[in-house]
Amino acid sequence: MKTSTVYPKSIKSVNDFAVLKPGSNNAKLGFKITSNKWKGKRLYSLTLTERETCPTSCHHWDDCYGNNMPFAHRFSTNGLEEKLETEIESLTKKHKEGIVIRLHVLGDFYSKEYVQFWQEMLLQFPTLCLFGYTANWESTPIGREIYLLNIRFHDRCVIRYSKNEQYTSPNRYAGNQLFKGKGFDCPEQTGKLPSCAACGLCWSADRTVRFINH
Repeated sequence: MKTSTVYPKSIKSVNDFAVLKPGSNNAKLGFKITSNKWKGKRLYSLTLTERETCPTSCHHWDDCYGNNMPFAHRFSTNGLEEKLETEIESLTKKHKEGIVIRLHVLGDFYSKEYVQFWQEMLLQFPTLCLFGYTANWESTPIGREIYLLNIRFHDRCVIRYSKNEQYTSPNRYAGNQLFKGKGFDCPEQTGKLPSCAACGLCWSADRTVRFINH
């Protein structure tokens, strides 16, 4: 069984690069938020190492789309939290409207303490917002911490659980193309909108988002 990325040379030290990448580097993400919720904020992303930080229960363990991303910088978790705090402080000073961080392009929440770190960041930086997806379902210890994070910061943090489930307050889900319940197809994937920054449904809609399988 693979336990890390198939591109080990792409794992970078947090000391060598900025770990938060502007959404302008990724056409799918976009940079300036133009959707109603969080409008005016700038979008950044964080990429960790797939499998090393993911639960083995992830249904994309073997066919992770990271398998097709040889040039992506994956960041080691050594010194990660200290580097993130420094960058968040700098970026929230630079962007007065605040920033949104997409967690995680690759990788996942790897410990309860790491989830709690994001709670501290949301407390410390009131213009910071978070969105993303996790394979740590709400019944797991890490998933429970994510649930609490979503509850405590419901206006600024939306982490969806990656499973084919119907929205049940307060939990939001991200399903695949097999999901048949009430939801919406990702507008960026279907070409209806150019980017996440122009859409915003993943952090505003109380419905399951359905993604086309990678």
